[in-house]
Amino acid sequence: MRKIFAFIVVSVDGYHAGPNREVDWHHVDEEFEAFSMEQLGEADTLLFGRATYEVMAAHWPKQQGTGIAGTMNGLDKIVISRTLEKAGWTNTRLVSTNVEDELTALKRRPGKDIAILGSSTLTAGLLPTGLIDELRLLVNPIVLGEGRSLLNAAGTTRLELTKTRPFRSGSILLCYRPHAAPLTS
Repeated sequence: MRKIFAFIVVSVDGYHAGPNREVDWHHVDEEFEAFSMEQLGEADTLLFGRATYEVMAAHWPKQQGTGIAGTMNGLDKIVISRTLEKAGWTNTRLVSTNVEDELTALKRRPGKDIAILGSSTLTAGLLPTGLIDELRLLVNPIVLGEGRSLLNAAGTTRLELTKTRPFRSGSILLCYRPHAAPLTS
C-alpha cells in the first residue's frame, strides 16, 4: 500500500510561515534542491490544501525546464478544498467531499507515495485520521517570534522519531511516524 507523507518547513519556534504567510526565511540552496528532487522522486501524486495549492499553482506552471519545475508540473495533483471551484494546474483534480474515503482509496491503488508539500492545515486535519504515514519537518535555524503555528489544530498525536538528517545550512530534517491512538495517563 502506498503511503502519504507530509513535508513542512518550520522555524525553531514552531511556525511554518510568518504572520502574513511569508516564507522568505526558508533556506533554499543546492543541497535543499537535491533533497527536494529526492522527495519528489518518491511520489507520483502531490496533495495540497487550497491555500498552498493557490501559491504553488501561481508559481510552478510559469517555471520551465526539467528538475523541480518539470517534476512538479508533471506529477498528478489533488487539491482538498470545500471552497475552491476549479483547479487549473495541469494534472490536478479537486476533492471537496468524502476526503477520507478518497484518500484511503488512493492509498490502495498501485503507485508511488503521495506527498503533501506544505499545507499545514490539511496535514493537521489528516493527522488524527491515521491517513498520514510519515511527518517530515525541516527545522530551519531561525526564530520568527510570531507567525502561523505549525499543526495548530491537529489535536494530540504521538510521534515516533524514525530518522534525522542534518543539512550544511544548519537545518535538520526530523521524520516521524504518527500514532493516531489517544494518549493515556
